Amino acid sequence: MEAPRSGPPSSARSAGSTAGASRSTARRREAWLALALLAPNLILLGIFTYRPLIDNIRLSFYAWNISSPNAQFIGLDNYIEWFTREDTRTIVLNTLTFTFFAVLGSMVLGLGLAMLLDQKLKGRNFARSVVFAPFAISGAAIGVAFQFIFDPSFGLIQAVLGWFGIESPDFYQVPGWALFMVTVTFVWKNLGYTFVIYLAALQGLSKDLDEAAAIDGANWWTRFTKVTLPQLQPTTFFLSITVTLNSVQVFDVINVMTQGGPQIEGTTTLVYQVYQETFVNFRAGYGATAATILFLILLGITLVQVRYMDKGRGK
Repeated sequence: MEAPRSGPPSSARSAGSTAGASRSTARRREAWLALALLAPNLILLGIFTYRPLIDNIRLSFYAWNISSPNAQFIGLDNYIEWFTREDTRTIVLNTLTFTFFAVLGSMVLGLGLAMLLDQKLKGRNFARSVVFAPFAISGAAIGVAFQFIFDPSFGLIQAVLGWFGIESPDFYQVPGWALFMVTVTFVWKNLGYTFVIYLAALQGLSKDLDEAAAIDGANWWTRFTKVTLPQLQPTTFFLSITVTLNSVQVFDVINVMTQGGPQIEGTTTLVYQVYQETFVNFRAGYGATAATILFLILLGITLVQVRYMDKGRGK
């Protein structure tokens, strides 16, 4: 006698198959919907970001006068020239110095002001507006305004130092002081950005941990370093990337205040070199080379920052 077969009845199998098909159809619909929503942004990114990037890399292998319709393929000659030119070291050093102090100054001062104006102070809303306002102003306008502050003959700094019998440095003729001048100007302009981001992060922190540390007898510095800063780590990571990218791409402040001088490369950074070579010296291929190297440097910095952040999260 044949034993009865075990397993779900055919109706149950049919219902399971139907449910599986429905889930698969729903997933496909969700995928198409996501693609439809993302497609406009992806198309715009492709047209206005990735296509120009690829064209710039391609152009870096050519010798091209921007006023000429013809370009000559020269392979790696532009890169060899960039790495062997005498001014490359100065330009890279200017870029690194400006970026480091601009990022450090913006973030440290922004956090300090955010912590101060996070307190219940009279007129703090007005003070917040005053701190943020420079970020909304054109960098060229701020550069013009700060020219009168740093002018060694009749500027504000010269007047203040004169009260104490100190002679003002010549910010426009000494390369080191000129780089200091444009760095301070950019920090003042960018301060509102880091301030607002840190202020929003501070207002979202839990106060319980800080109060518990205070009850345990921890002083202000201990609570700041052991309680507040660890909670601000994601915000600090975000700002370290965005402020670095903004700092490296600064052009308007430098162009208005020093035009890359004094002397030859006193305040010339990589992004200003791209402009100088492309639109002043009419060497678009060499300018594209400098832009490509700048992109690779920024890409490397970002990857290191992301890797460091991932390690921090894994602990």
